[in-house]
Amino acid sequence: MSSSLERHPSRLARAFDRASSRLVPRGSRIVTGLTLVTVLVGVAIWQAPDFVPLVSLLVPLVVSSLVLGPRQLQWFVVFVLLVLAVVVPTQVVGPRIISAVVIMFAIGFILLVSSFRRARLGVAGMQGEMMFVDLRDRILRQGGIPELPDQWYAAAELRSAGGTPFAGDFVVATEVDGRLEVVVVDVSGKGQAAGTRALLLSGAIGGLLSALPPSDFLSAANTFLIRQDWDEGFATAVHLSLDLATGRYVLRTAGHPPAAALHAGSGRWEVVETEGPILGLIDDVVYDGVSGRMLPGDALLLYTDGMVETRTRDIGLGIDRMLGQAERLLRGEFEGGATRLIESLGSRNDDRALLLVHRR
Repeated sequence: MSSSLERHPSRLARAFDRASSRLVPRGSRIVTGLTLVTVLVGVAIWQAPDFVPLVSLLVPLVVSSLVLGPRQLQWFVVFVLLVLAVVVPTQVVGPRIISAVVIMFAIGFILLVSSFRRARLGVAGMQGEMMFVDLRDRILRQGGIPELPDQWYAAAELRSAGGTPFAGDFVVATEVDGRLEVVVVDVSGKGQAAGTRALLLSGAIGGLLSALPPSDFLSAANTFLIRQDWDEGFATAVHLSLDLATGRYVLRTAGHPPAAALHAGSGRWEVVETEGPILGLIDDVVYDGVSGRMLPGDALLLYTDGMVETRTRDIGLGIDRMLGQAERLLRGEFEGGATRLIESLGSRNDDRALLLVHRR
C-alpha cells in the first residue's frame, strides 16, 4: 500500500527540504559559503599577489553585510580582517598597500558598528529592507479605494516630505454594508520620523473602520492612541461615512482641517465646518458629525494640513487657495483631479494627503 508521500512527490520534496533546513539552517549555509570564498580569495592573494589585489576581500565583506544577520556578521567581519592580516606580509608593502589595509579595516569597523545597531531589529540588511518595503506596500494598499458603483468616482493621493516612501499622512478606505468609509489621518511629525507610527496606526485604523459603527469610530481611535502612550502620540483625522445608494454622508473631524464640498447647482466650493479634539489627547470624547447629501455632480475633498498650510501662509488662506485651484483644475473633469491638485498645492517639506469623491 503506497503512502500519501509516495502518491504526492511534491509533498515528499517539501518534507525533505524542511528536514534539510533544520539540519543545516539557511544562515549557516550562507556563512559556510562566504567563509569558503574568503579562504579561497586569501589563498589566491597569498599565491599570486601580483594578480589578485588585497581589495578582493571586500567582495565577501560587502556581500555579508547584505545577507547575514547581526550576530553572524560580527564574527564574519572579524574573520575577514584576520585573513587580511595574514596575507598582508605577502605583499610588497608600500603607501598603496598601507592605504588599502587602512581603508579595509575602516570598512570592517563600519560594518561592525552597523551590525550592533541591526541587532535591535535582529534581521539581515536585505531582510530588514524587505520588511519595511512590505509594510509600506501594506499601508498604501489600505489607502486604495474599493470598487464603487458606476455613479461614483473616488481617488486618493499621498506625497511625503522629501519624497521618501514613508509618511505620517495616510488614507484608509473600505466599503461596509453599502457605505464608503474613508478616513484621512495626519500623524504628528513628518516623513520617516512619523512613518513608523503611521504604519502601526494605519493597521489599527483599518480594523476599527471596518468593525465599528461610524459614530463610534473616532472615539475608538482616540482611545487606542491614548493607550499607546507615545511621546508624540497625537494625530488629526477626518472621517467620511457615505451612503452609496442615497448620497447621504456624515463628516466628523478630530482636530483636522475641514472638508470641502462642491455643489453642482451653484458650481461653488464651500467649507464643511466640523469640530472635534485631536486624537490621543483627551479621553472619553464624543465626536459629533455634520450631515449632508451629495447630488449628481457634487464632490467632496478631504485633505491634510500639508495641502493648505505653510510657514509663510495661514491655514485659512491656504484653504481659500486650494478651493480656487479646485474650481480651476476640476472644472468638468474629475478623473485624475486628485493628482493634479496635490501636484499644484501644498508644501514639498510636509507630508500631504488628499481624497477626492465625486458623484457622476
